[in-house]
Amino acid sequence: MGKDGTSSIPDEEWERFLREAEAGTRGAPQEPSARARMVARRLKEQPGQPEGWRTHQPARRRRGKAWYAVGLLAAVGLLVVALAPGRVTGWFGGGDEPSAPLAAESERPEQPPATEAAARLPTLDEPFRGSPAARWGDGTAGIHLPAARATGWMTEEQVARTLDKSRDFLVASSLDAGVLRGERPKRAIALINPHQRDVRDYLATAFRTPSRDNDPLLLFSRFTKDVRLVGDVVKTRGRVTFREGERGAVEVTSDVTYVYPVVRAKAGSDEVARTIVRREVVMSWDDPEKVVVAPGTFSLVSYKVDIANGGCGTHTGYLTPEFGAERAATGGGPEVDPYDRSIAMDTRMEQAGEAGCGTATRS
Repeated sequence: MGKDGTSSIPDEEWERFLREAEAGTRGAPQEPSARARMVARRLKEQPGQPEGWRTHQPARRRRGKAWYAVGLLAAVGLLVVALAPGRVTGWFGGGDEPSAPLAAESERPEQPPATEAAARLPTLDEPFRGSPAARWGDGTAGIHLPAARATGWMTEEQVARTLDKSRDFLVASSLDAGVLRGERPKRAIALINPHQRDVRDYLATAFRTPSRDNDPLLLFSRFTKDVRLVGDVVKTRGRVTFREGERGAVEVTSDVTYVYPVVRAKAGSDEVARTIVRREVVMSWDDPEKVVVAPGTFSLVSYKVDIANGGCGTHTGYLTPEFGAERAATGGGPEVDPYDRSIAMDTRMEQAGEAGCGTATRS
């Protein structure tokens, strides 16, 4: 429509369209335990179901990676095809990649993103080329926050602040430039309740002697010094939800996929690879009158991670992406689409099982 409310389509085009359409043209305070919280939550929601194989459970931590109005609408569609066929082609995977950003993900999608018709390799200037992430948000812009409402022990205003602080944790753990370069995630750790003894022990061990059972990558994105990020944009897509948890707590769940473009740190390197990390973190913002909690911190309930091209079996505490021939030599295992957010994390973990490294169907 034009600014004056009239159609911006020329009269000749509109009359031609109508003629063709008519002719049928086709076209009590206590120390919180992460294990107790997670087990209680699972028993309530999914009795008898096995726990995810990459779900954090302080007494038994496990982790793995996968490499892995119909008539009117039809008329409008025909008009768009007639006037802008190139754009429609882009919608279905052909031609140039669509540039319009996707709307925020307010709920789990029903299917994975469309696959590109032809592989388009990333470059230093276009590190997300050929990837669904090209239309995702930059940083926090890709993380959907719901409208706040009074829940549990918190008022609507308190819940709004809690959602903001939960997003702050995601930034400090998975988007902070220093942390991505390998620095210790001090700001993120400062948001975790220090009275959670099991989590405190896990964090201390994970940074001192990382292993399969005690891996910083469960919660934080840190890259080896052998690679560097391309540019300063990390693409994200995901959502934050909340509900009333145990003892009136506000339980916040984040499910976010992060796409990191990287290149070898060696001078002159120009081959771009992408590491794709999907994390689900459940945070309990407890009532201080019922749970021992440091002001402004949350208690961890559970956390899961699924990583594509971040290293297989290295357990160094750092993401170690591979390039070119290196990646071609590490096949095997179940095939996984790291961009598919239509599958719940619990289901993804169960599908992966204990197979170890799998194969990403795209990067």
